[in-house]
Amino acid sequence: MRTALSLLLVVGLAGSLAACTTAETPNGSEPGTASTTCEPTASGSVSDSIKVTGDFGAKPTAEFTAPLKVTDTERSVVIEGDGEQVTTGDKVNVDITLYNGTTGEVATATEYDGKTTTPFTIGETGLLTGITKTLDCSTVGSRVVGAINVTDGFGETGSEGLAIAATDPLVFVVDVVSIVPPLEVEAYADMKDMPTVEFADDNEPTITIPDIDPPTDTRIGVIKEGDGDVVGAGADVTVQYRGVNWATGKEFDSSWSRGEATSFNTAQVVNGFRAAIEGQKIGSTVISVVAPVDGYGATGSQDGAISPTDTMVFVIDIVSVTPAATE
Repeated sequence: MRTALSLLLVVGLAGSLAACTTAETPNGSEPGTASTTCEPTASGSVSDSIKVTGDFGAKPTAEFTAPLKVTDTERSVVIEGDGEQVTTGDKVNVDITLYNGTTGEVATATEYDGKTTTPFTIGETGLLTGITKTLDCSTVGSRVVGAINVTDGFGETGSEGLAIAATDPLVFVVDVVSIVPPLEVEAYADMKDMPTVEFADDNEPTITIPDIDPPTDTRIGVIKEGDGDVVGAGADVTVQYRGVNWATGKEFDSSWSRGEATSFNTAQVVNGFRAAIEGQKIGSTVISVVAPVDGYGATGSQDGAISPTDTMVFVIDIVSVTPAATE
């Protein structure tokens, strides 16, 4: 039997840079509306000593003396962009190269092909604190480098998949390519050319795909608005959901079929699923038609159930939210 959310969990580079401990983060405002008082992480002798060469958008080379000694995370601007400033809550498309600060070796990198970037939501629950500190207050078009200490990196566990030990600092070179605008949410009753949804007595949905091509962009509609609290960014939620492939009309994943609701953090799931939940009220029922770019993109899902060109359709009941821990 497929495990819960086996097809929804974030995979690839963004997932590999998730922190092992999490904290509640505030919601962002409209993209590019950062306050003029935004204070970036300060540069220092360590980040300034890292020599980064290469043009923006092309694979960089970072030269530094390994093992790098990093007491406090530092951030230096290599190329100053003239685009909008980004801040906590903004989702940005980036190209990155991550180095192991102890060995000097590249741990992971994007393709730098001008087509496939990695999206990060600044300050989201689960993202390495050092990445947030490097990105926050940067401008689109900038290349910045972060010298990230162990605490702001992978902490006490390290990352086996990236060959990073618990004692390894990180060097993070990032090109801020663009800000991703938030997905719009509409009333389902007002939306055209959408799948039809019928509900059983227990609210389990049956989804029927229309005999037309899917929309080219992600569409989110509220079928029923709940009366509970609003789900914040990076929240721990419990939901019931059903996922159908637009191309085949067949179910590929469903908590209803498993007979139990599913719990997860919204930072762990693909953007089109996440965007349908965050900002909605507990008790709401939502439909999300997820375009490939907001799902698994050019790779498709790891198990092959969703191809790089497949559009996914989800109907989601938002059951509950776990309150954030307080100090």
